[in-house]
Parts: sequence; structure tokens; C-alpha cells
Amino acid sequence: MGPTFGASTSQQQRETQRLERERERLEKERLEREEQNQLSEEQREEIKEAFMLFDLDKDQKIDYHELKVAMKALGFDLPKAEILSILQTHGSPSEPTNPNTPHHPRLLLPFNQFQTVMTQRILARDPRDEILRAFELFDEGGKGKINLNDLRRVARELGEGLEEEELAAMIDEFDLDGDGAINREEFLGICLQ
Repeated sequence: MGPTFGASTSQQQRETQRLERERERLEKERLEREEQNQLSEEQREEIKEAFMLFDLDKDQKIDYHELKVAMKALGFDLPKAEILSILQTHGSPSEPTNPNTPHHPRLLLPFNQFQTVMTQRILARDPRDEILRAFELFDEGGKGKINLNDLRRVARELGEGLEEEELAAMIDEFDLDGDGAINREEFLGICLQ
């Protein structure tokens, strides 16, 4: 009876550990869903589109190169070491394509893990950084100011048919220091109102 009791206790411990791992997995999934719910529908759709666009072989997994360009498309230009770290943490090894040849597995990131990583990164963004990145798109030549010519160019690029008076009125309304242009701080003020 002694060995049976020991085996039973060992079996109970394994079952307890299995149940604990399952509980942790479910809790992690619940937290990931909560994070994803903090994103707008548009942000969730952008993540999905980036993944689908750069999943070149359409296997629902992306490799290092696909991950790098998908993240860049979403505004995250990361160094190689950081991309590799994401793959090592969240990726899984590729399957051998030919069982008769030696296999050097590459790490691949499935969509659900890509979604989790991108959700965390998007939620961690500083809105001021995003606004200043938008400012740079307007500020042609890096002058530190958006003038009427910049506004006219962006309106034209976006296909907005705004009249010259409307563009000038935008500058006048938000130009707090009266220099005829919108500087970084004024732009932040507009966007953070």
C-alpha cells in the first residue's frame, strides 16, 4: 500500500501543477483580451491588416523579416536585437519542410502573439510622441514650425479641397505667439485639448 500511496500523492501533485498551469494560462489570456479591448476598433483592424499584409506566405505566422516590416508599418521601428527578443519570447520554431534534410528552425510569430505584442506596445505609447511624429509629417524640412505652405501641401496630399482662407484661418486660430506658424508646443496644445 505504501508505493501506491506515494504514486497517488505524486500523481496528485502533477495534477495540481497541471491545473495551476492551466489557470495561469487562462488568466493570461483573460488579461490579453482586456488589453485588446482597450484599443479602438480601428487600432485592432490596423494590427490585423499589418499582419495579413506582411504574412507573405499566408501561413498565419510571420518570421523575423515579416515581423520587422509589419511593426514598422504600425510605427515601431525596432533594432534587430529587440525584434529577435520578441520572437524568442513569443515565437515558436518552424516545422521542417522536408523531413529528409537537416532542419534549422526559424522562430515564427503566430497572429495571436503578434496581436498581444502590438496591443501592449500601442497601449504603452506616449501620446505626446505620437503627436510629435505627426507634427514632423507636417513640418517639411524640420523647421520646427508648420507654416501655410506646409498646411497647403498636406491638404493637397490628403485630397482635401480647402480654400486658402480656410488654411490661413487654421494657422491664425492656433498661432499663439503670432509668428504666422504653429510650433511644436502649439501643435501639442491643439491635439491634447
